[in-house]
Order: sequence, then structure tokens, then C-alpha cells
Amino acid sequence: MTTENAVKKLLIVDDSKVSRLLIRQHILAKQPDWIISEAASGEEAINQIDQNVPDYCTMDINMPGMLGTDAAELILAKYPLLRIVIFSANFQDAYQARANALGTVLIAKPVTEKSIALALTYFDGSH
Repeated sequence: MTTENAVKKLLIVDDSKVSRLLIRQHILAKQPDWIISEAASGEEAINQIDQNVPDYCTMDINMPGMLGTDAAELILAKYPLLRIVIFSANFQDAYQARANALGTVLIAKPVTEKSIALALTYFDGSH
């Protein structure tokens, strides 16, 4: 992990290229110095994080292969200080409960300036 004043790293995990682009644009509008990488699946995210641990991660739930919540659980078992926001259009109580149990936060899609503000607040530790 980086120090407080260092440039932050964010991994965006979503099978939708459009969603990744929207998250990237909204984040860079607020945090232009952040280094952003992307993964299209939970498996890809785990591999990337094992190579280069980011400070923060956004994770979609419904992706081909592994669910985002399953990937988040595996990632947090290895990297408990990583702050993960789960974005999903599927805002069922079960997903909300799972996100909370993992120590993450679930934010409803679509990705908007307001939802990104919620994510940034969580990343900041102001949750």
C-alpha cells in the first residue's frame, strides 16, 4: 500500500467496458493523479492484485465466471487493508448483506457523479 501523500492506485473490475470507462472518467475528474488499471473479471482482478496491489478497487457483482463478491472475499483474505466498493445494478438484500459482511460497501448502478462521490468517501475512510 502507498503512503498518505503518494499517488493512489485504483483497480476497476467490471465485465462491461462502458462501465469501466464511466468509472474511470468520473474518478479522474475528481482525482486526476490516480493510477487506474482495469480487469474484466474476478479472476483477472485477483491475478492483477497479486502482481500490483492497489489502494482501492471497484468491483461489479455479476460477471462471467466468478461473482464479484466471491472475488472480493478472496482478495480481502489476502489484502485486508484494500478498500473495495461493489457497484451493481442488482441491489438485492442478499448482496447488500454480503457486501457488509465482507467489510465493503454496495453502491447502486448506474455509475453517476453521486455514486462516485459515495465511493470516494468510502475510499477516504469517511464511511
